[in-house]
Amino acid sequence: MTWEESTRQKMLHLKLPTDPRWVEIAEMQIEDILVDHAYCEQKAASSCISLILRFNDLDELVDTLTPIVAEEWGHFERVLEQLRKRRMKFGFPRKDEYVTKLNEFVKKGGNRWQQLTEQLLMNALIEARSCERFKLLSKNIRDEELQKFYYELMISEAGHFVTFIELAKKYQDPDKVNVRWREWLVYEAEVLKNMEIRGDRMH
Repeated sequence: MTWEESTRQKMLHLKLPTDPRWVEIAEMQIEDILVDHAYCEQKAASSCISLILRFNDLDELVDTLTPIVAEEWGHFERVLEQLRKRRMKFGFPRKDEYVTKLNEFVKKGGNRWQQLTEQLLMNALIEARSCERFKLLSKNIRDEELQKFYYELMISEAGHFVTFIELAKKYQDPDKVNVRWREWLVYEAEVLKNMEIRGDRMH
């Protein structure tokens, strides 16, 4: 069994595992990874806030996403703490090519339920990929504190992934959600396959 086949069985439906070289490069550029990670957490919180404001009439969605906002912001603070402890600087944000490419796949138009589904599935996909990368970091980097840190965040991201999928199926036909989710997974694998392996980006 190849490393790709072995890894695929352990992921959250992702079609293409992260190239093992990524974690080796990332460990050598851990300051860049932590900075990029901090911005990822900030954007995750902002994305949930945007959904809450846009769909404020959906009580269950608002009540479900509100604690996720707090949790993502808590992760942002924890990443900053890891930077400070290592006397590293919280630098400027970098262009997020991964999310830019995912945004290109979002279906424009349609009714508000279709628009909501698109956003929830994109968020679920980002959480799934983050979860996979956190797992790689927790298992492979030498810094024991960061091993534990990324293991804890891996568990949290897996929970967020499930929540986004479940919300999508609450507000849209589950069969339609499953079909669209498979399309997202195929597209994301192509995006990842065509991206440069960089150790200064979380995605």
